[in-house]
Amino acid sequence: MRPTISFALALLAGAVSVFAFAPFGLWPLQSAAFALLFLLILRAASSRAALQLGWAFAFAAIGCGTHWLYVSLHDYGGLPAPLTVLALALMAAILAVLYGLAMAAASWLIRRTPNQALATLMVMPACWMLADWTRSWIFTGFPWLATGYAHTASPLAAYAPLLGVYGVGWLATLVAACLTVLIGRRQFSKTAVALLIMIPVAGIALQSVMWTTPLGKPLSVRLLQGNIPQDLKFNLDQLKSTLNMYQQMVSETPADLIATPETALPLLASQLPPSYFGQWASFTKETGSTVIVGVPVSIGPGIYLNSVIGIADGNANAYRYDKHHLVPFGEFIPPGARWFVELMQIPLGDFTRGSLLQPPMKIKDQWLLPNICYEDLFGEEIAQQLQAAHMRHSPQASILLNVSNIAWFGDTIALPQHLQISQMRTLETGRPMLRATNTGATAVIDASGKLVASLPPFTRGTLAAKVQGMQGQTPYIVLGNSTVAGLAALILLLFWWRVRRRPPLAS
Repeated sequence: MRPTISFALALLAGAVSVFAFAPFGLWPLQSAAFALLFLLILRAASSRAALQLGWAFAFAAIGCGTHWLYVSLHDYGGLPAPLTVLALALMAAILAVLYGLAMAAASWLIRRTPNQALATLMVMPACWMLADWTRSWIFTGFPWLATGYAHTASPLAAYAPLLGVYGVGWLATLVAACLTVLIGRRQFSKTAVALLIMIPVAGIALQSVMWTTPLGKPLSVRLLQGNIPQDLKFNLDQLKSTLNMYQQMVSETPADLIATPETALPLLASQLPPSYFGQWASFTKETGSTVIVGVPVSIGPGIYLNSVIGIADGNANAYRYDKHHLVPFGEFIPPGARWFVELMQIPLGDFTRGSLLQPPMKIKDQWLLPNICYEDLFGEEIAQQLQAAHMRHSPQASILLNVSNIAWFGDTIALPQHLQISQMRTLETGRPMLRATNTGATAVIDASGKLVASLPPFTRGTLAAKVQGMQGQTPYIVLGNSTVAGLAALILLLFWWRVRRRPPLAS
């Protein structure tokens, strides 16, 4: 096959793989897309050609899957359309290099291994998974559309409490490698067939395992969705209306927990009218409710935090959580990038990071741990907070709360993709996730990753539900990503060691 045709097929396969994720949910397409990619790499003329194919697949997948960034940069940021397209293409191209290098390494090892079918099964998925994992922390991390997220409702979902999203992605690409072996090679086909059967069957069997157990009584919750258009959110003429709206929505009906979206109040807490939080404090004293409100906070000259404040039992400062994992260009300006930020007309700032380990807030029988918007992409950080509490014999969170404002991305697939990310966090931790968002998806997800209730996006409303908190440790909380990353690295080292002990079989 001509290299140009192979390259075009890799681009197509990467673009098609996006349909495996929300809102489409066609997860079997992912296996087919990866099987095609792996087959192209096995038939590539060199490791360099494999690098180009891996890069093409990832470039198309990341570029197509995150096209919604165009809305924030161009529609709301005012960045010229050509420069926006160039910036997004450059981002996808840089991140895709990780996958190109991974596939080049896989090709190099496979071509030098006598049993190439076995090497395909062992090496190709491990390399891809390590590229996914590296993308979660390099340049502060952007793991959106990591392979495993496509499987929140597939037979592989039950592996999440054991292996996390990257382990699920590893198994997904292993299934694809089995298909590749069966299609492209005759060696080791019995093992490929066995794995194709065992992986999903074991996943179905694991669905009956309960890693966590109920704690206390369920909470009544009210999650607010203000639906403030992003182009009006920071408009001074809109400000009074926003403050009045949330004042009314919070006070409408008591509940054990009432939560607003991220930066629901688009002023520093210190700039709000003196009586604003006082009215909510009185409300919580009278009704026994707890209010969690998203608002930026200043704790000193030039020190700003993206925070949520907890108001309970008449205390307007009962709790505060400060966002730890900040968004590059959105919440902090990377060194040397101020010129780019100044091209946009977005009210950005340099926020200060909160502590990684922050305590949960007690609400009746439950302990609530917030995370803010982008933070729920980093499952290991949430797991670290739960594990740290366990090691200190401190209260562990029994319910997770994500507050977000992704109105920046308009009416795009970013909203259901973010909901799917939250579903993966519930699977990994065995805890429910509440989502209070500005435009969607405001939702309640139970501890098994199932969507219990949600509001229609781009509507103003309140989602009322009962939520049962959970206690206990999943293996993922204890081990994080270290198990799968370490095992994959060990496999590759063993194959490399064997290759070093014998002459190459092919150039």
